[in-house]
Amino acid sequence: MPSKNLLTPEIQEALIQTLKQRFEKNKSRHEGIDWEKVESKLKLSPEKLWSLNEMERTGGEPDVVGFDDNTGEYIFYDCAAESPNGRRSFCYDHEALESRKEHKPKNSAINMAQSMGIELLSEEDYRYLQTLGNFDTKTSSWLKTPSNIRKLGGAIFADFRFETVFVYHNGAQSYYAGRGFRGKFRV
Repeated sequence: MPSKNLLTPEIQEALIQTLKQRFEKNKSRHEGIDWEKVESKLKLSPEKLWSLNEMERTGGEPDVVGFDDNTGEYIFYDCAAESPNGRRSFCYDHEALESRKEHKPKNSAINMAQSMGIELLSEEDYRYLQTLGNFDTKTSSWLKTPSNIRKLGGAIFADFRFETVFVYHNGAQSYYAGRGFRGKFRV
């Protein structure tokens, strides 16, 4: 019986081709990184392709944004122009989801990210992403929230307006049609 988190060879190849096309189309996101090395790493880690496929399937358009010299890993972020459509209208985390008495969203950002095997972008990650292009000009994205803010019931999110990155706060239980989350993943 095939593993639930292992893609068929055909889906693996289709995903790698999609990632390659995006990589070649957006060279400014990963200057100095060689696609052949990325592809080799992807093919050596078929179990990791599942998470990248989940990022793709939910509208994230993952792309390589860096390389960690310490770990030897390539770093992928969701690079869709707007917050991924398949990950919107969620509150921040499970605690927030459970606290809602009515009009509960279908899921939370943290729950879905964990089920996909990815992490939410931090504020630092998000600010870096914005140096690679203009993202979330019409939507917003939940960010990994510092524990001291979350303990008080809040969560942070960000967007890009007026050529500026804005980081805001909201109650963690809130959710909006135009707010989703962006993830990162290492291979």
